[in-house]
Amino acid sequence: MTVKQMRLVVEVEDYDAAVAFFRDALGLTEEAAFSGGDGAQVMILEAGRATLELANPKHHRYIDEVEVGRPVAPRFRIAFEVDDAAADTDKLAAAGAETVAPPTETPWRSLNARLDVPGDLHVTLFQELDAQPPHSPPKATGQ
Repeated sequence: MTVKQMRLVVEVEDYDAAVAFFRDALGLTEEAAFSGGDGAQVMILEAGRATLELANPKHHRYIDEVEVGRPVAPRFRIAFEVDDAAADTDKLAAAGAETVAPPTETPWRSLNARLDVPGDLHVTLFQELDAQPPHSPPKATGQ
C-alpha cells in the first residue's frame, strides 16, 4: 500500500466562520468545494506537506508544558509551520483566534504559539529557527 495524501476531516458548526478563518486568514488554498441540495457543504483546503505525529501521553504533557506552561491541548491538535510565528499569531488573533500562549522559543529551536480557533480546534503555529538545507530530511521538532 502507498499513501498518497493525508486529509484531516473536521465537522464544524459554523462552516462560514471556519472557511473565513482557514482559507482567508490563515491562507490555505482552496483545492475543491462541494455542496449538496440539502445544504451540505465541504471545502478541501491545501496546507502543504502533511505529517502524522504520534505522541504518548508523557510527551503530550511535556509539549504543553514547554509551549504553554500548563496542560491545555485536547487529544488532537493541528500544527502549521509558518515563516513568522509572531506576526501570524497576531494576524490570526485579529481574525477570531484566541491566543492561548504567545510565540515561545522551544528547546528544539522553533518558535511556537498556541491558539484556539474557529471549528473548536487547538492549533500550534511554529516557525523553525534553524534553516535546513534544501532537500534535507526534516528534523523531528516535537510539534
